Amino acid sequence: MAKAPVLTPRADDFPRWYQDLISKAELADNGPVRGSMVIRPYGYGIWERMQAEMDARIKETGTENAYFPLLIPQSYLAREADHVEGFAPELAVVTHGGGKELEEPAVVRPTSEMIINEYFAKWVQSYRDLPLLINQWANVVRWELRPRLFLRTSEFLWQEGHTAHATYEEARDFAAHIHRQVYEDFMVNVLAMDVVPGRKTVKERFAGAINTLTLEGMMGDGKALQMATSHELGQNFAKAFNTQYLSKEGKQELVWQTSWGSTTRMIGALVMMHGDDDGLRVPPRLAQIQVVVLAIKGDEAVLAKVREIGARLKAAGVRVRVDDRTDIPFGRRAVDWELKGVPVRIEVGPRDLENGTAMLARRIPGGKEPVAIDSLVELLPVVLEEDQALLLRQSRERRESRTSEVSTIAEAVEAATAGGWARIPWATLGEEGEAGLAEHAVTVRCLVAEDGSVPDSDTAPGNVAIVARAY
Repeated sequence: MAKAPVLTPRADDFPRWYQDLISKAELADNGPVRGSMVIRPYGYGIWERMQAEMDARIKETGTENAYFPLLIPQSYLAREADHVEGFAPELAVVTHGGGKELEEPAVVRPTSEMIINEYFAKWVQSYRDLPLLINQWANVVRWELRPRLFLRTSEFLWQEGHTAHATYEEARDFAAHIHRQVYEDFMVNVLAMDVVPGRKTVKERFAGAINTLTLEGMMGDGKALQMATSHELGQNFAKAFNTQYLSKEGKQELVWQTSWGSTTRMIGALVMMHGDDDGLRVPPRLAQIQVVVLAIKGDEAVLAKVREIGARLKAAGVRVRVDDRTDIPFGRRAVDWELKGVPVRIEVGPRDLENGTAMLARRIPGGKEPVAIDSLVELLPVVLEEDQALLLRQSRERRESRTSEVSTIAEAVEAATAGGWARIPWATLGEEGEAGLAEHAVTVRCLVAEDGSVPDSDTAPGNVAIVARAY
């Protein structure tokens, strides 16, 4: 009798496979309040690595980290009508505290434009105070009606950047820099994710923004996922909060602003873009454990050797874990590490010691081969970089093979509902066609120029709409 698979096969039920993997790879559990999430240590370790990589890139732009309150006076939200309207259905409101009804209800932040702009208005007096570049790592709450772990939860973790500039051009260029040099660089070069950079349509734009830049990724089932966004806010919030500066010419001017964010949704993307029927596949540059060294049996010589290998790899800069838990069957441990997507397993048993070899198991391309123990320090960095490149290549090949060039709205709907993306001229689709797509649960993910670059305007000649079903 064939053994039941550890995970529901992706081809049978992709959503069930996703939930199985989140649970069995010990990434997260559902929290006690509907839509909340408990991130387990292995999942949080992935988030910490994402944070470290992103934080370094953000700081290279001159942005500094700060922290702002979780609770926002409800009156603040009345100051920017479009912004509030965009978030109204998702707000969680605190009406009581300390056993008493509050004089003014407080909103649990869905995003921090309002509270941050209150302080930007205090901190900015002169052109010398600009640009003001602030980021915070925090949690936010958006009451989610259809929750799914990592993808849509009522509370999630993120970073949100907020900046103020002297001119429109400076703000525009900074939003674009974050979009490409921070977000896209991180996703392509660390997450090994092929993403499409583009411009959101007016309908899909962030509430209160004059332009939203996005990065869209194709998941394993062909649906799209919005990975991160960078917004030009224009002067909308500056007008609402009267954020002005004294220019070099001695005139009072309103600042120009940006905001931008990425979330724990990227962990869900990691699962759906790189995972397979055996579990996660974590890109080596991201993995908090790049190599696990397993003792097959509790032989003292074997245990000594796996610990020695671990120490040598650690000294060489490899993020390594030694698994010497020989009271747990080897097969179970191997399956657990495979589920967790650790890029490389080094397996050592008594016979391997006799031969001076270890078994090298590569999670990303699959397969095993014996290698000389003495070659591991030199070999593993090469293997890890090869497998990093393979994940990116597979991601790109999936998107390219499942994206159709179409010329009619009907063809765009057909391509999207069949589990792929479509490219259609925006001049053919337009806002009327975009509304028609919504009737089929299909959206315009972004607009791109004919050459794949990000267009300068919504109506630039030659704009192409990327159309898909999305998470």
